[in-house]
Amino acid sequence: MTGAAEPSVLIKVPADNHHTEKGVVEMVSQTDLAYEVFISDPIPTSVTDPIPNGELFSWSPMSTTLIYGEENAVLVDPPLTIEQAQRVGDWVERSGKHLEHIFITHGHGDHWFGSGPLVERFPGAVVLAGEDSIRLMRQQSSAEFRKAQWDNLFPGQIPPTPVLARPVPPQGFLLEGNVLHSVEVGHTDTDGTTVLHVPSIGLVVAGDVVYNGVHVYLSESADGGRAQWLQALDAVERLAPRHIVCGHKNKALPDSPSTIEETRQYIRDADRLLKETTSRIEFFDALCALHPERLNQAVVWLTATALMDAQS
Repeated sequence: MTGAAEPSVLIKVPADNHHTEKGVVEMVSQTDLAYEVFISDPIPTSVTDPIPNGELFSWSPMSTTLIYGEENAVLVDPPLTIEQAQRVGDWVERSGKHLEHIFITHGHGDHWFGSGPLVERFPGAVVLAGEDSIRLMRQQSSAEFRKAQWDNLFPGQIPPTPVLARPVPPQGFLLEGNVLHSVEVGHTDTDGTTVLHVPSIGLVVAGDVVYNGVHVYLSESADGGRAQWLQALDAVERLAPRHIVCGHKNKALPDSPSTIEETRQYIRDADRLLKETTSRIEFFDALCALHPERLNQAVVWLTATALMDAQS
């Protein structure tokens, strides 16, 4: 596997006919699609207080996916900072493909703040997202929220963040004759999340619905959120994907459908430990011990702080 400056995954799969639940055969081009994944490596934040293991708080690795045919491409989930967007733009340019669409899986800023610079760099690219995601994007990009969270964590690193996304058409959108579907799955690591389904190659770009080798952000999962997330994982599983790209992934790991069950087990473990532990540090130590292979234990401390406080 290669580093963040190069794609970590290259998959080329023949397209095939796909029947929707309504029994309609989707349009399929003679063009076969492929996808690649760019990993933006972890970056430090401005937080100076270490987490319990002594490490400073850094952001998890972020995935950006390029789905492409012979000439055109769709980019999924631009990254967070000006520098990261520049690197992703260089990567797209090296592909030689014409960028038609940018799709955003959910409203958290680390999965779309880079869309503005990329639209400037690739004029004509249309930004798409679910309507619920767009509502959250507006909240995340408000001056008040940006100042309190994003600009505080990454001073001087975040680009202007106009909400350029328009709603995805109900029938999906095309890439060289292949239909791409935005599938609404509800609450996962935040409200109003979606996945992008590419039936012709058995691909689901899952955003933060599914995690791959990285600790799962559960801070927004109180008040039934974890149960809703398990239902969302069931919805992704029903799509029968052959490849799943997770929004936060260890770049050494494949895009395996097994990540659905791995994420499901992680949520169940966290749910159980919230009942069995009585302090943040006890929860932190227990969950890290159960999942020592996952990256970025700072996320566990965020979860412990949010959820143990919610229970008290």
